[in-house]
Amino acid sequence: MLLVGKLCGSFWAKSHLVTKGYPSVSTWSPLATAFNTKPHPKLNFTKNDTGLFGIGALTNPEGFYLLRDNAIHRTDTLIEEATSGQRKRKMVEIFDELSDTLCKVADLAEFVRLSHPHLKFLHAAEDACISISGVVEKLNTDRELYRVLKAVVDSGDIFPTTLVDDHVAELFLFDFEQSGIHLEENLRRRVVHLNECILQMGQRFMAGAITPRVVNKEVLPENIRHFFSRKGDKIEVSSLFAESTNALAREAAFRLFLYPDKGQDQLLTDILKARHELATVCGFPSYAHRALKSSTVERPDVVKEFLEILTDGLRPRAEEDFKQMAQMKRQENQVRTDLAAWDTPYYTAKLKKELLQVNAKEFAPYFSLGACMEGLNTVTMNLYGIHLENTEMEPGEAWNGDIYKLAVVHETEGILGYIYCDFFERHGKPNQDCHFTIQGGKRLPDGSYQPPIVVIMLNLQQSRWSGPTLLTPSMVDNLFHEMGHAMHSMLARTEYQHVTGTRCSTDFAEIPSVLMEYFAADPRVLATFARHYQTQEPMPQDMLNRLCASKFLFTASETQLQVFYSALDQAYHSEASVHGSSTTDTLRELQGRYYGLPYVESTAWQLRFSHLIGYGAKYYSYLVSRAVASSIWQTYFARDPLNRTQGEKYRQEFLSFGGGVPSRQLVSNFLHNEVTPKTLAQNLIEEIDANSDKIRRLTER
Repeated sequence: MLLVGKLCGSFWAKSHLVTKGYPSVSTWSPLATAFNTKPHPKLNFTKNDTGLFGIGALTNPEGFYLLRDNAIHRTDTLIEEATSGQRKRKMVEIFDELSDTLCKVADLAEFVRLSHPHLKFLHAAEDACISISGVVEKLNTDRELYRVLKAVVDSGDIFPTTLVDDHVAELFLFDFEQSGIHLEENLRRRVVHLNECILQMGQRFMAGAITPRVVNKEVLPENIRHFFSRKGDKIEVSSLFAESTNALAREAAFRLFLYPDKGQDQLLTDILKARHELATVCGFPSYAHRALKSSTVERPDVVKEFLEILTDGLRPRAEEDFKQMAQMKRQENQVRTDLAAWDTPYYTAKLKKELLQVNAKEFAPYFSLGACMEGLNTVTMNLYGIHLENTEMEPGEAWNGDIYKLAVVHETEGILGYIYCDFFERHGKPNQDCHFTIQGGKRLPDGSYQPPIVVIMLNLQQSRWSGPTLLTPSMVDNLFHEMGHAMHSMLARTEYQHVTGTRCSTDFAEIPSVLMEYFAADPRVLATFARHYQTQEPMPQDMLNRLCASKFLFTASETQLQVFYSALDQAYHSEASVHGSSTTDTLRELQGRYYGLPYVESTAWQLRFSHLIGYGAKYYSYLVSRAVASSIWQTYFARDPLNRTQGEKYRQEFLSFGGGVPSRQLVSNFLHNEVTPKTLAQNLIEEIDANSDKIRRLTER
C-alpha cells in the first residue's frame, strides 16, 4: 500500500547504585489496582453499544462497509480537489487528508482482521482491507494525480510552504514512484506484477519458516527421543530447543530444524531475484538502496562500513565470551567439548542463574502487571508531566472482554491520546508483542489536534488464581519497549498524519522503544515500582543490581550475532545477490567473516529467518537504533533518569517531530554530533565495555 505510506505500523555508574531521591510508592495506586485485577466487561442493561473504538458504525461487522464507502467517496472528492486548477490549500495538505482518510479505515481494518475473536468482524475487516488496497492501487496508477504532485515537488507550490511541507511532499512522491507510475506502461505493469509475486511468495516463506520438521524416530538416538514430540513412528522438531540441558538434544534439534529444504530455498531465491528486479526497474542499483532511501543511515555503503567497524571492535570481546562458555561446557564433562552454535543460548541462561543468581521466577513476584504499569506512569510523569489514566470503556468499544483503555493525560495540555492495552493471550490472537496505530495524530484545519489512538498487544498469561498477572524480567522489557512506541505516537505533534509517531524510517522508529528498555534496566527506575505483589515490600537492592547486571551478560557475542544477521540481510539484497552464490554459500562465507562460531554443515538457518521478509534490507535497524538510543541515554538520562528538564527536551526536540524531519538530521541535531558509522559503532563498543566492567565488579564482591 504505497500511497498511504507507513501503515500499520551500561546503564548505571557505580555511584548510581544508590536509589535515593526517587519516589517509591507504599500503596497501590488506582492504575496499579486496575491492572492487578482481572478485567471484566461490565454488564450493560441501559446503553446501546457504542461500536469498536467508539466508532458508531462498528456496532456490527457491516459497519466496515459503510466506513469503506465513505472513505472511497471522500477520496474521489480529494482527487478532484488535487487535480483542479482552483484548489484553495497546499497540495501536501490535500495528499495528507487523502492518506488519513484511507489509513483510518485500512489501519483499523488490519488490526481487527488480525485480532478480533469473532469471524464476522474478522471477515468484514478483511473485505475492507481488500477494498482499500484496490483504491490505493487505483490511486497509484492515476497519472494526473502523480503529475500535479511532481510539479509541486519539482517547482514549488502556488502557496508558501515550509521545510516540513516540502519533506512530506517528497515522501508522498517517493511512495507514488515505488509503484512505478513514472515508468512506461509496460514497466509499470511489471512493477505491479513483481509486487504481487513478492507478497505471495513472502507469505509462503513465512509459513515455511515456522513449519515443524517431521522425521522418522530412527533418525534420533533412542536416549534423546523423549525430548521431542512423538506421533507414532514420527518425531516432530518444532524449534531449536536452545535452552535444553542435554547437549545432544540441542545439537539434534539444531541440525534437524535447520536442515535445508529445497522448496523453502527456492522461495527465498525467487523473492530475492524479484526484489532486485523491482529495485532496478524503479531506478535503484539494488533493493537495499531502495529500502534505505530516507532512512537514518540513507545508503547501504554506510551500513556496510558501520558493520565492518563494529565487527573489528567486537571480535576480541566476543572471543572472551565464547572462551567463558567453552570453559563451562568442559566443566560439564560433555562428550563433545567444542562450543557450537546450539550452545550459546543455554550457557548464557546458565551463567545468569549461577554466577549472578538470577532466576526469572525469583523476580516475577515483584513485577505484577499493576506494578509495572505504575512504573511506566512514574517514568512518564517525571519526564513529561503525563499520567496514564485507566478509563472505563463504553459497551461495545472493545473487541474482547479483557482489554484496558488508557487516557494519556498531560498536566496542562489535557488528553493527548488513547492507548488500548490488549495484554492477554487468547486463541487466534497473533503470538507477538507489537504496537498498532489505529488513528494517527495530525493538525486539523480548525487548529485542534486529531488525537492519536494506538493498541499495545502482548501475550501474557492471565493469573489462574485470585492474584495478579506476574511478569518475568524479559516481559517487563517488552512492555517498556512497546510503550516506547506508543508514547512516540502520543507525543509526536506533527502537522501531518503521514509522518506522525512511528510513521518514519525503521531505523528511527525503533529508537524511542529501545530507549525505554534502558529505563527498564536501571535499578533507580526499577526501585520506584518493583514491589512484592503480596507484601508490597520493595525488591532488595542486591536483587535489583543482580537483575540489571544480568541483562548485559555476553552482550559482545550477542551483538556480534546481530551484526552477522544484518550483514547477511544486506548481502542478500545487494547488487551481487542475483549473480553469485546460493543463499547457503553466502551464509557460510559471511558467518566466517562476521561471527566467531563456525557454520554447521548441512544446515540452512536463513530458511527459518522470517525477518528477511518483513525487514528486507533493514534488519540492521536493530543495531543502529540501539547505538542512537545508547547515545541519548548517556547524554541525557544516565546521570538522572527521571529528570524533567531532560525529558521535556527529549519530547520537544526529538519525539515531537515524528517523521516530519529527515531522521539523520533530527538525530544529529539532538545529539549535537554527526551520525557516522564510526560514532555509531563506538557507542555500542563503549557500552559493552562499561557493562562488562560493572558485571565484573558485581560478581567479584
